[in-house]
Amino acid sequence: MHNEDRIWLAYNAGDYRKAFEALVDIQQGQLLRIILRIVGDEDEAMDVLQDTFIKIWKNLASFKGGSKWSTWTYRIASNEALMHLRKKKKFLTTSDPIVTEQLTAGSFFDGDDALAALYSALDKLPAKQRLVFQMKYFDDLPYAEIAQITNTSVGALKASYHHAVKKIEAEVSNFKPGGHSDIKEVS
Repeated sequence: MHNEDRIWLAYNAGDYRKAFEALVDIQQGQLLRIILRIVGDEDEAMDVLQDTFIKIWKNLASFKGGSKWSTWTYRIASNEALMHLRKKKKFLTTSDPIVTEQLTAGSFFDGDDALAALYSALDKLPAKQRLVFQMKYFDDLPYAEIAQITNTSVGALKASYHHAVKKIEAEVSNFKPGGHSDIKEVS
């Protein structure tokens, strides 16, 4: 049985608790990754994930089924993460905590300087461009699904993704394998 089918089976039977448990079981890892990419801190991401699941639970009975479960939960998770950042008035960071630690320590993935350059470039993107780039590039979501998650038109998303790619290309063009003197370290 497909994962979404497990959720629908319980949901359509009116067993919201079982539907919620299946949803948490199936999507917890995916939602944590998207939240972590937005907030950049593992502890804060766990807090936002908890807030996300609270919001999902509170709104589960009102879900209309106009989108996939994953689209609905991604939208809630990304909105909760962005709201968390607005409350804290922080800059967005996309780097995985391990990447951030290695960048700040000056040790780059045992020679994988290109990945460090990519994360450094991602950290310099505006929040919306970063989110769109991550969903398209890392999560391989179709534009239509990203549009539902972000409540943005497909055309605007394509433009945002294009601008993000151009900015990343410009930033990474200074990359020199084996030497990262042109890459600014994250502090």
